Amino acid sequence: MLEKTTRINYLFDFYHALLTPKQRNYMEMYYLEDYSLGEISELIKVSRQAVYDNIKRTEAMLESYEEKLYLYKKFQQRAELIKQMEESLVEDTSDLLNMINQLKELD
Repeated sequence: MLEKTTRINYLFDFYHALLTPKQRNYMEMYYLEDYSLGEISELIKVSRQAVYDNIKRTEAMLESYEEKLYLYKKFQQRAELIKQMEESLVEDTSDLLNMINQLKELD
């Protein structure tokens, strides 16, 4: 569950500008501010089911954007390459040059 929450938070960071204000509001309240579905439904004055449906649809949209744009995947690859580069600074410079070339190819 924590992995899913972390993934959705990253996807929201990358793609929130593509969402409607209503979708952003629901996702912020649920994932960033940790409101329950019931609390959101009381604040927005809609049913708990409506909140749940909106959040699930928005999650699916975020996943769809990622399938097309790969911003999160590239972010993870960059982070891993940077970690490897830091580790290889004390080891072998040829590995470092190889990782730099991989970073250049990501874009």
